[in-house]
Amino acid sequence: MLTPHPAVLRRLLEEYEAAAMYEPNDTRGEPGPRTRDLAYTLCVSTGTRDVRRALETARRQLADAPATTPPPVSGGAHEDVVD
Repeated sequence: MLTPHPAVLRRLLEEYEAAAMYEPNDTRGEPGPRTRDLAYTLCVSTGTRDVRRALETARRQLADAPATTPPPVSGGAHEDVVD
């Protein structure tokens, strides 16, 4: 299974935790849309189907990741080329 880059996974985990804490629930008392979207993305990224398991897996992967992992490239190979 492919695993997400630790920097991407860390950001995703932080965004989920913030959304879960601060985003208001919907009218049915369920998590809001941003929290649901992030939960889904965490599940896909960690190969799980339950957000609790996704959180556990993400935290474990981050704990096992090398401390000096460079951030992923955020564009194409020619990102710094100006026309």
